[in-house]
Amino acid sequence: MDFSRVELSDEDKAFQSELRDLLSRVVTEDVIRRDRETGDNFDEGVHLALGAAGYLEREFTSEEDGGFTRVQRRIWALERRRAEVPWVTWGTTIMIARSVAKFSTPEVRDEVLRGVFDGTVRMCLGYTEPEGGSDVATCKTRAVRDGDQWIINGSKMFTTGAHNCQYVFLITNTDPDAPKHKSLTMFLVPLDTPGIEIQGIRTVDGDRTNIVYYSDVRVDDRYRMGEVNGGWTVVREPLDAEHGAVAAADDGLDDVAIMSHQAMFMAEAADNVAALVAGTGSIEDGSVAYRLGRAHARLEVALSSPSIFGRVAIAQTMRDISPDLMDIAGSVAALPIGSDGGADDRSEYVYRFAPLVGIYGGTLEVFRNMIAQHVLGMGKPNYSPPAKKVS
Repeated sequence: MDFSRVELSDEDKAFQSELRDLLSRVVTEDVIRRDRETGDNFDEGVHLALGAAGYLEREFTSEEDGGFTRVQRRIWALERRRAEVPWVTWGTTIMIARSVAKFSTPEVRDEVLRGVFDGTVRMCLGYTEPEGGSDVATCKTRAVRDGDQWIINGSKMFTTGAHNCQYVFLITNTDPDAPKHKSLTMFLVPLDTPGIEIQGIRTVDGDRTNIVYYSDVRVDDRYRMGEVNGGWTVVREPLDAEHGAVAAADDGLDDVAIMSHQAMFMAEAADNVAALVAGTGSIEDGSVAYRLGRAHARLEVALSSPSIFGRVAIAQTMRDISPDLMDIAGSVAALPIGSDGGADDRSEYVYRFAPLVGIYGGTLEVFRNMIAQHVLGMGKPNYSPPAKKVS
């Protein structure tokens, strides 16, 4: 039996046609060009159009409550990918929205989710700190209670999308004397609050992220999510989702691992470089054929690896094969996609993106430790210095 394709019902075909028509109208060449120039991974016009069409709410909502069916949900993901919809900010928004629905007061939940569904409210992640590395539990950003408000001071790094968002899902330290996992409190902070300063940072792949400073920021207690010092309970679920440490659905209709979206650019680059060298005849060189074959084999293994294993395999594969792809394609590969005289093989972008894909949400070293500790049962790593030998 062939499980590679799902037979679409007439209803699914109509949905796919409707979605393709909308995306072809709103995701224009200007949108794609502007997104490459800004590195925002977001376009407000596109986002509002998808909200107005009801798609954002249907993705958030379960099938039983009127959301997408499982097949429609897969169509939705694939068609967005094919159309190159600037998408990162919706990814963080829907992740946070699920926590808002679970941990916020009814007042804040209704206020926020209404805007999430129509596209007017977007949310970003306020986890990493300039000196904090991948361990968000070492949070130093302080929140001190003052009556019905909290005063927040500190800074957060890599708050991607903050300049296009209305709220930040902010992890703070509310008890410096407590153990690190019992000192944290989560807030949903309005980004127009006085005392917040957003500064843009451009990464080597051209994307924009931000460093955000919090100086005596006053936040009403109603924006607290979960219990005081109970923030680790609130943040665990979205952290697992960001890390890709979640089981794939039994029906096989989800990506097998997080970062599969980015892996598709790698797959396209590999196919395009193969087509490029096939047209020049250099594919007949044994070393070229070997390196291309090795790249495609590595790619297939990475795309087939599930959960957090796939998260690591995709990132490592992108780092390993992108230099080969550029080398095989030759000097033309150094030109960015869309450049005059370029081959548009995407290998240049994949090469620049590769170092970052192993950092997003945590470094590859952290993920490998997670696999060793939580999957293989090897215990926590020992970072203490070696014991001195007694002479």
